[in-house]
This record gives sequence, C-alpha cells and structure tokens, in this order.
Amino acid sequence: QVHFEESGGGLVQAGGSLRLACAASGGTISRYAMAWFRQAPGKEREFVAAISWSGGSFYYADDVKGRFTISRDDAKSTVYLHMNTLKPEDTAVYYCASDRQEYRTGRLQETDYASWGQGTQVTVSS
Repeated sequence: QVHFEESGGGLVQAGGSLRLACAASGGTISRYAMAWFRQAPGKEREFVAAISWSGGSFYYADDVKGRFTISRDDAKSTVYLHMNTLKPEDTAVYYCASDRQEYRTGRLQETDYASWGQGTQVTVSS
C-alpha cells in the first residue's frame, strides 16, 4: 500500500510563500488523481486543490484560486502545492491524498480519496 509523507510546512508571515511536497513510497501515483486538503482547528477537513492523473487538469477551492498551484512529478512520485500570498486563514494542517480509482480527472470530495498522509502544519501569522 502506498504511503505518503508531507513536508514543507512551517510558520510564515502573511503575504509569504511556502511549497508543500507529498512524497509517495511503496507504490506508484502515476495512475491516480491527487489532491490536497486542509483542516483548520475546530473545522472540518476541506478540499484545497486536485490534479488529474495525467497532470493536465487542475481544480482549486475558490479561496485559493490564483494563489495556490498544484503540480506533480511522477518520476519522483511527488505532488507539490505551491502557496503564494498566504493569509492567516490559510493556517491549517495540510494533507495529500490519492484517488480511489485510477485514471480519473480529479475529485473534490474527501470520500473520493483512499490513501492519506499524516499532514504538515502551515501557520500564517498576521
């Protein structure tokens, strides 16, 4: 079973940038859409961004459009989330996940994803 490890989180001032990485081991991600979700304290986990298995389609939550970019490097079995112009409301634990099914364009629902990482904390100070 594939295992994911997120990295790149940390403390950053508002307006700053971070790049999160999600490295897969124990299996391939090349046939699967991948996504990032986040969970802020006291809130439910929410969709942030998704990328199709081919890397040709992208999906973003409205509040991150234009600021965040999802990408993938299947040769490195890694998915990235480039976050710019960060805001305090972006503070959350960020998780990556892989689709339950192969060869799909991308899904926005948490239930569509089967394998999850442990998350990386992102804290944006005002």
